Amino acid sequence: MAESKPSVTSTTRRSSSWSFGLLVLILTPVAAAIFLYQLDSFDPASLPTHEFSQEPMPVPKLNPRMLQGSEMIGQGNLLGPEDIAYDANSHLIYTGCADGWVKRVTLNESAANSVVHNWAFTGGRPLGVALGRAGEVLVADAEKGLLEISGDGVMKLLTDEAEGLKFKQTNAVDVAVDGMIYFTDASYKYGLIEFIWEILEGRPHGRLLSFDPSTQETVVLLRDLYLANGVVVSPDQTSVVFCETLMKRCIKYYIQGERKGSMEKFIDNLSGMPDNILYDGEGHYWIALAMGTKGLWDLALKYPSIRKVMAILERYIGRPHIEKNGGILAVDLEGKPIAHYYDPKLSMVSSGIKVGKYLYCGSFVKPYIIRLDLDQHAARTIM
Repeated sequence: MAESKPSVTSTTRRSSSWSFGLLVLILTPVAAAIFLYQLDSFDPASLPTHEFSQEPMPVPKLNPRMLQGSEMIGQGNLLGPEDIAYDANSHLIYTGCADGWVKRVTLNESAANSVVHNWAFTGGRPLGVALGRAGEVLVADAEKGLLEISGDGVMKLLTDEAEGLKFKQTNAVDVAVDGMIYFTDASYKYGLIEFIWEILEGRPHGRLLSFDPSTQETVVLLRDLYLANGVVVSPDQTSVVFCETLMKRCIKYYIQGERKGSMEKFIDNLSGMPDNILYDGEGHYWIALAMGTKGLWDLALKYPSIRKVMAILERYIGRPHIEKNGGILAVDLEGKPIAHYYDPKLSMVSSGIKVGKYLYCGSFVKPYIIRLDLDQHAARTIM
């Protein structure tokens, strides 16, 4: 008996059915995404991108593979060592960690022999640390506020609010020679565990503040900052330089002299998002760039719609790992770039300081401090 061949009609039906199924498969997630986009109430703002320069200032010397040759200090004992304060007298590093401890690190020529001590427990999340003028350590604790820890480890709260607004992300701190304390509150709206929403929303909730230990007065120096971050007092004591993360820039604010109370650009259009800024005592500031901003992040800063899509992913799926090219930028006292150390595999770099021949780098998430021998792995001119 001869086999019957499929009719043209049945073949056409199967083809149409397959095409319809494929169309449904494609359109369903698209429709769901559009529905979520319209339904989600998160409303990102436009950043003042007109203030961005066209191109980052060129850097004469680079080390684009800084992890090659780097050593890990305190591995496993330093969870998220966010900021670094070096005491030249005791040769100790102070750093605040995610477990709530401010820790002291005894440095050694061998990274493996460096010793980590739990020194003072804040009960919060210590971020910025700075050495006081009488042996005390100042701590910007994201959850507790501005703290002072005496040499024997006794902790005291200095301030946790200004102008009726509680600090939500006390972030960085430094101390002037006259004892005045300068610090930042990254946001009065979002806490540290919500920091990604501060970035995605794109509104200015940050503040630069001062605290006078003699009067116990907290003063807001600048408000409406786009994620106020690292702060450092200039070596001549006339100004502070602070990082404004979302704007990819650092601003100089005058605290003494005829220009007191005014501000000016220090460096802008950085190649990454700045975190802490530290002075090395040798004529250079070291600016931590948490991650590079080329690619998706650069577009996200320019277009609120992209940040809304990222917010939906964050809320319903989880944030994709797109942070890379973190590192440290060295600049002179005028903000002119000197050298850039970074790596494609590096992200969430939060601080960096040169001590002797070594560059020490803190991280918001890594369980160690990175150390790089600058004699052996110096940044070089790349043609």
